Amino acid sequence: MTQIKSIAVIGAGTMGAAIAAHVANAGYPVLLLDIVPNKLTEEEETKGLTLEHPKVRNRLVSDGFERAKKAKPASFMSSEAMRLVKLGNTKDDFDQLAEADWIIEAIIEKLKPKQAMMERIETIRRPDSIVTSNSSGLPMADIAAGRSDGFKQHFMGSHFFNPVRRMKLLELIPTADTDKAVIEAISLFGEEVLGKGIVFCNDTPNFISNRLFSINNCYAADYAIRKGYTVSEVDTLTGPLLGRPKTGTFRLQDLIGIDIVASVAQNLHALIPHDPYRDILVAPALSKLIDGMLKNKWLGNKTGQGYYKKSQDEKGKRVFLTLNLESFEYEIPDKPNFLSIRMVEKFADLGERVRALLYELWEDKTETLTIADMIYTWPDERGARFVREMLSYELSYVASCAQEIAHNLTSIDEAIRWGFGFEVGPFQLWDMAEVDSMVQTMEYADRPVAPWVKEMLAAGYDNFYRIEDGLVTGYYDWHTKQYQNMHVNPKHTSIKRLRKANKVVEENDSATLYDTGDGVLLLEFHTKANTIDFGMREIMTETQQILAQNNNYVGLMIGNEGKHFCAGANIREFVVDAERGKFDNIRKFINSLQETIMGFRYGRKPVVGAVHSLALGGGTELIMGCSRIVAHAESYMGLVEIGVGLIPAGGGTTGLVERIISQAMQMPDTDLLPLAKKLFETIGMAKVSSSAAEAFGLGYLRSGDRVVMNRDNLLYEAKQEVLNLVAEGYTPSPPPMLYAGGRDLLDALKMWVWTMQQSNHITAHEAVIGNELVYIMAGGELSRPQWLPQQHFLDLERDAFVKLLKTEKTQERIWHMLKTRQPLRN
Repeated sequence: MTQIKSIAVIGAGTMGAAIAAHVANAGYPVLLLDIVPNKLTEEEETKGLTLEHPKVRNRLVSDGFERAKKAKPASFMSSEAMRLVKLGNTKDDFDQLAEADWIIEAIIEKLKPKQAMMERIETIRRPDSIVTSNSSGLPMADIAAGRSDGFKQHFMGSHFFNPVRRMKLLELIPTADTDKAVIEAISLFGEEVLGKGIVFCNDTPNFISNRLFSINNCYAADYAIRKGYTVSEVDTLTGPLLGRPKTGTFRLQDLIGIDIVASVAQNLHALIPHDPYRDILVAPALSKLIDGMLKNKWLGNKTGQGYYKKSQDEKGKRVFLTLNLESFEYEIPDKPNFLSIRMVEKFADLGERVRALLYELWEDKTETLTIADMIYTWPDERGARFVREMLSYELSYVASCAQEIAHNLTSIDEAIRWGFGFEVGPFQLWDMAEVDSMVQTMEYADRPVAPWVKEMLAAGYDNFYRIEDGLVTGYYDWHTKQYQNMHVNPKHTSIKRLRKANKVVEENDSATLYDTGDGVLLLEFHTKANTIDFGMREIMTETQQILAQNNNYVGLMIGNEGKHFCAGANIREFVVDAERGKFDNIRKFINSLQETIMGFRYGRKPVVGAVHSLALGGGTELIMGCSRIVAHAESYMGLVEIGVGLIPAGGGTTGLVERIISQAMQMPDTDLLPLAKKLFETIGMAKVSSSAAEAFGLGYLRSGDRVVMNRDNLLYEAKQEVLNLVAEGYTPSPPPMLYAGGRDLLDALKMWVWTMQQSNHITAHEAVIGNELVYIMAGGELSRPQWLPQQHFLDLERDAFVKLLKTEKTQERIWHMLKTRQPLRN
């Protein structure tokens, strides 16, 4: 099997440059090529450059690289990743492709240019190098037509989704000629190195995700136009209500680009003459609207207007106008008001919401009608009617083409979840809606139901997925016509499976301690946003006691499968106690929190933090107290307490004094002020890393900590890190002595705070907070610089935290954050 160590990407457009960026994010060098321009720009002519000048010849690739560097959301995770990208062009540097193990083609989405590129690549590639196309829908067999058998054996499709860094899905499209070892190599690299969720697709037009998206999105838009729904109404009905992103239907088209959506639809229509649903792609009402938008260059986000347009109201406040689908004019949208939404919003569970929208809202109308009859007895409820029409169409279509586009139904569900950020895929949603009831609804509406679905129900299989003891253990296989066991990746640790296997050691309402086997414990948080509260602190203390006293346990990992790792401390508890004057309670809590975090750090058994997503405030402090950290690449860490008028008091300020100041001051002739400035800005400006890679530069991660690209593997890798530390004979370091700059540093930093206040960069209360922060950084008002015990700084943290909580303005900040989720600068 080919070992992939070097990668080349041909095409520096939006996708090609983003693919190159993500390869670099994974730590691999990548060659990025684009064509040579055939015409000078005005700027180049003014400078007297010619078409032979290197800057001109590399202009297109350089422009694509620069766009990737400035992209929002960011394509690169760090400046170090940027330096791994080498730029070139397809004339002067094409021979460098001979050095690449994997060559990714990402040029214009047209068959003939892609075929011509493959012909060129074949003349230069090594016999064992792998070539893939990032086409979003062209048949792979057609792209490789005319190439040698050896080329075809090393060729397949690799369809990334935009934005490449953020979207989990990677569709792989082998042809009948692709060698199994090649498929395995790309699949393994995509999953383990790039962190992608791999879905294998049949080599059919637009593969899985784009095929389903194009048809179903066009239906929703066309139905809205014909039935008089507004843009904001549709996006409300097709967003989080159905477990889908806030972009809904129309905002998603703006994000993708109206021109791209139109082009994909037209191309797909020509490629699937056999598909009875294809005419929705060129439906008259929708086509008329799209043609008008293209004519006006209303292409979505890229041109500043599409279905949505940024504007300002009379007070200068930013507002989003929406396109009136009838008048073709922009207007301030009315807030959608659907009775059905008001009736189902109480249901947190998606399945309950869907069933309520489809059936249960009507149950009190009659006890004699069928499920399908119920749907049609309340024609005045426009919201539920839209959902019913859309879902019945979507599920009818996905079942009709499922066997053509995919190997199994799990591939379809994974493709939709990972490619578009849906909570569940179509067959999972169908199970939630009750399969037989949904079939009745489709039949009543004269929508076709795929024969294999009817066959499944007739054979006694009531659901697409088999559920045993609350766990999904199998799926219906249309080939064998029975349930097949779900593949369980040994690197995907499931907390739900641990609970079902009775692996709970200790728990309360805030957290649970599990035995994962091999002597490794797992501490999971499950409060709202995984915030640290009194219950969590209690179980952390119990965890330390169990770990210390039970020789069957060799180490601990702290992690969870929640949306975020930990959003910090529960500040509501603090402000309520502050208003009641219970400052002793607050002081005791901070003391206990510090002791707990330091207990993890200096305990005799290793503690590994498995951080992901948001780790803010106390979440970052907890992670900094671990023996080692295994971080998902998309980890956003920061000490953000200043936003609520506080300073980090769970060891965060002290930790950065150690990592930024004290470690550097061990070297002679070190300039203290730049270090102090960096620390002050990190906390004072509430800097949050945009990735795990950036967290190293901020001091939240340090040498020895690891980054994992695939979130699904995070807990597994954290457990392996615990076992590795044990095998190495883990011994904790003693608490360090920290450098205190004393009065001279304190005076300099106070002057800096005063200057910022005088220049109106910070408010008077922010100056109060800033002065508390610099007092800790300096170690207090000491007469001379000296090295002091860590506990000295921890005490200063605690005292400053309680002192600030006593101020009215900090309490105002906390309540404002709790009520609005926005910081208050008072």
